[in-house]
Amino acid sequence: MNSEPDKTSKENILVVDDTPDNVRLLTAMLNEQGYKVRKALNGPMAITACQMVLPDLILLDINMPQMNGYEVCHKLKADEKTREVPVIFISALDDVLDKVKAFDAGGADYITKPFQRGEVLSRIESQLKLRSLQLTLHRKNDSLERALAELKAAQVQLIHNEKMAALGQLVAGIAHEINNPINFIYGNLEHATQYVQDLVSILELYQEEYPNIAPIIQDKINELDLNFLREDAPNVMGAMRRGAERIRQLVVSLRNFSRLDEAEMKPVDIHEGTDSTLLMLQHRLAETETRPAITVIKEYGKLPPITCYASQLNQVFMHVLNNAIDALEDGRGAPGTGHGKEEAPRPTIWIRTELTANNTVLIRIADNGPGISEPALSRLFDPFFTTKKVGSGAGLGLSISYQIVVQQHKGQLTCSSSPGQGAEFAIEIPVRQNR
Repeated sequence: MNSEPDKTSKENILVVDDTPDNVRLLTAMLNEQGYKVRKALNGPMAITACQMVLPDLILLDINMPQMNGYEVCHKLKADEKTREVPVIFISALDDVLDKVKAFDAGGADYITKPFQRGEVLSRIESQLKLRSLQLTLHRKNDSLERALAELKAAQVQLIHNEKMAALGQLVAGIAHEINNPINFIYGNLEHATQYVQDLVSILELYQEEYPNIAPIIQDKINELDLNFLREDAPNVMGAMRRGAERIRQLVVSLRNFSRLDEAEMKPVDIHEGTDSTLLMLQHRLAETETRPAITVIKEYGKLPPITCYASQLNQVFMHVLNNAIDALEDGRGAPGTGHGKEEAPRPTIWIRTELTANNTVLIRIADNGPGISEPALSRLFDPFFTTKKVGSGAGLGLSISYQIVVQQHKGQLTCSSSPGQGAEFAIEIPVRQNR
């Protein structure tokens, strides 16, 4: 080893020994090599010195009053802040058991007294190089973890973009294909209704002018129950009109949901987005074999137009509401209501909106489902994490929602839940976005 002083070395070494002569000797030796040296004459002083400024290496004597070296090392290794600092024990004890005890306490090396200058410097340099390599490895691991997280986020965003593009094309195609024939049907229903009324009026006129009709015609009238047909025809036409109107509303909701013409950020009505999403999910809210129909309670506050990406925010509503419906699929509600089907609470989803004092809009979507466990809650927004059965979900919905709310809208997306207590998702975004 080169014994010439290396003035570029800036490592900080803490020397802990209750013998002042040993401290002076080690300090002079290390200062000559360019190391920064601090001194402590007992264990408590050493622990305090480590808390004030973290050393790069500790030279620790074993036999000291108040607290021996083993106890000091145990305390250092138990502390998150100091556990990674290498400790070299220095002692006159040369027994194998003493060395084993030192390594068991967490020591990195062991030097026996009287120590030789070359040996001390060599062991110190070796431990400092090893520590430097460990720190470099930690930095590279952190960099790799960040790169992996960025890669996962990029994958999620790519999948989301592809899904949104496919959804946009699908909605545009469906809306176009449905809109033309339904407009034709809706436009002709008025004429068809008038035609039916005209035919009924002619029949009534025939009955008045020719009360004595042929038996074969009378038999046919009885067979068809003409009076019922005449009374029910307006009801049938009205039902057809309502059905056509419903389909027209669905087309409008499809367009509002996808917001194909609103790719830019602009002021929108948040309630229109939640209502459109609910209409899209109407089939999932209906009664099934395993549960009654899901009740949706809307408690809307008075909100101004919210500047946002409407299509993206509708995707968030879709993912969160879908999750709430999934949680209610098994028919279980909040606890304390018994186990029988008659006593089970009605599956319910609450949608609450309000304007906060911080000029943000808060949308809360809650359900009275079985709730979420603490381990799952901590990973809820991680990409590809899902609690659903294999094949039932890819674990991307909430991760995409988190990116939309937090990254795209500079807001917050949180979930509060506990097993058996339902779950509530809170979406909070600014009323105005800084472009």
